[in-house]
Amino acid sequence: MTATLVILVITVTMFIVGKIRSDIVALCALTSLILLDILTPEEALAGFSSTVVIMMVGLFVIGGAILQTGLAKTMSQRIIQLAGGNDTTLFVMVVLVTAAIGAFVSNTGTVALMMPIVMSMAMQTGTQPSRLLMPLAFASSMGGMLTLIGTPPNLVIQEALIEHGYKPLNFFSFTPVGAICLVIGIIVMLPLSKMFLYKKNKGSRDNTGRSKTLDELVAEYNLDNGVRRYLITANSDIKEKTVAELNLRNTYGLSIIEIRNENSLRGGLIRNVTQSLATPEKILAEGDIIYLMGDKKKMDKFARKSHIRQMDKKNMDFYDLGISEIVLIPQSRLIGARMAYSGFREKYNINVLGIKRSKKYIFDRLANEKLRAGDVLLVQGKWSNIEKLDNEETDWVVLGQPEKQAMQVTFDYKSPLAATIMLAMVLSMVFDFIPIAPVTAIIAAGLLMVITGCFRNVDAAYKTINWESVVLIAAMMPMSTALEKTGTSALISHSLVEVLGAQGPTVLLCGLYFTTSLLTMFISNTATAVLMAPIAMTSAVEIGASPYPYLFAVTLGASMCFASPFSTPPNALVMHAGSYKFSDYIKVGLPLQIIMGIIMTFILPLLFPF
Repeated sequence: MTATLVILVITVTMFIVGKIRSDIVALCALTSLILLDILTPEEALAGFSSTVVIMMVGLFVIGGAILQTGLAKTMSQRIIQLAGGNDTTLFVMVVLVTAAIGAFVSNTGTVALMMPIVMSMAMQTGTQPSRLLMPLAFASSMGGMLTLIGTPPNLVIQEALIEHGYKPLNFFSFTPVGAICLVIGIIVMLPLSKMFLYKKNKGSRDNTGRSKTLDELVAEYNLDNGVRRYLITANSDIKEKTVAELNLRNTYGLSIIEIRNENSLRGGLIRNVTQSLATPEKILAEGDIIYLMGDKKKMDKFARKSHIRQMDKKNMDFYDLGISEIVLIPQSRLIGARMAYSGFREKYNINVLGIKRSKKYIFDRLANEKLRAGDVLLVQGKWSNIEKLDNEETDWVVLGQPEKQAMQVTFDYKSPLAATIMLAMVLSMVFDFIPIAPVTAIIAAGLLMVITGCFRNVDAAYKTINWESVVLIAAMMPMSTALEKTGTSALISHSLVEVLGAQGPTVLLCGLYFTTSLLTMFISNTATAVLMAPIAMTSAVEIGASPYPYLFAVTLGASMCFASPFSTPPNALVMHAGSYKFSDYIKVGLPLQIIMGIIMTFILPLLFPF
């Protein structure tokens, strides 16, 4: 028991100090428990096969897909509109929406679904994500108190009541308690988040050197106005011809910068968009959309002669193909060479759309243009080919970070499909008559997101997983086994209740809440509720009081644990994204946890009299 407590104290201290990464600290604690024979290797590694950890991995993937398809941006824009640009209203709406979802979906699932939406919202409004992400995690736990199925501890106390012959709670018996928790949470978190959760922007001093966004490049080179879209119809003369046969550059001075094909299935739910460069051997087909660049009058002439139909104006969007800038260095072998002999198309399968020379932009007759040192070339191609340009550092420098830009491109045509998958997952978790376990639903949803193309590739899906948070939770979960196995948790709970029981029902109620709250910082909330529920029941019977307020104190203490990043999976989920330290949870979560306990000590007897 002593060794377990020493390891726990050292671990918590290291978390607070924050000099070593939290996952490394957790792994050190886990290793110590094995070396001291407190846990067997099987017990110590059980966290890595826990359904909670597997769910976290799957939910990271689902959250990544929600971001990648632009679904998060769409949903966040709607919330921003409802908030009317008011920072406080936005904060309150995030908390309320999260709590409403958390009433029916696990708090881990709720945070994983809402986190990409909140990140997108913060980006659009200029709000720091750190201001919203911790309140998001806390709101998911508060939302769990709104319904019987909101959080496992609610079901634990329900089972304890039924087992001892008391009237069971109904589905919405928890709603008044949850609503009061939400009000307290909003009132306390608003000032605390403003005081402690704003993070210094490490990149703020280097804004001038940042890479241009795709939208900025489109605007700078006037691509929206300089490019037109044409549909190849059944009557088009260029159907079944190769790009080389059209000889557009020599005949009309035009360039096909992209060939796109779009198709829809099942009423538009499943949409596929394929993009390809106009290589000489590429055969044009009916239904293809060609993107032409050049003189508009010549485009009109070519369109009339070829019987192709101009499509509605649409902003440039990027999926498989992207654009970037490269600058030629003075020592480049390309200096003085004509663009036609640059080898970009032959070696990298890259188009050059334009040249920026000082303040002049060149788009016409690019093939004959002689390259000069300092020329900035706007190139287009598959993202993987643009990234390859980075390896050719002797002739040019790629401006910006193509890989990062590629990750930021959203497949907006996949958002209806992503929304459908997400909704199906949520429904299967909400309704008990659907015979699918939550972990199975999450794994299936994550897999469907990858298979149906909501990610650029499988590697992109893996990159959405925050392994630091996963390892942190998996390595800390066995600590609860060690505390229970050595009798530490039972000794703490029994001792505190024995001391407080003689002080009156209100003091006992307060003691039960804070004892449960303390234990939940180190063992799972479900395990804490299972441990404390019988103690609360026995204590109530011994003093001749109703067990209802005491059992509610247990489920509240188990669910409202905010002072530690590893006390609940939602707290760990937002830790990396919000750039939080352990101390941030203490600054915001601990006061909230204490205030919640004090107020609910007096509220619970009013709702459920002794």
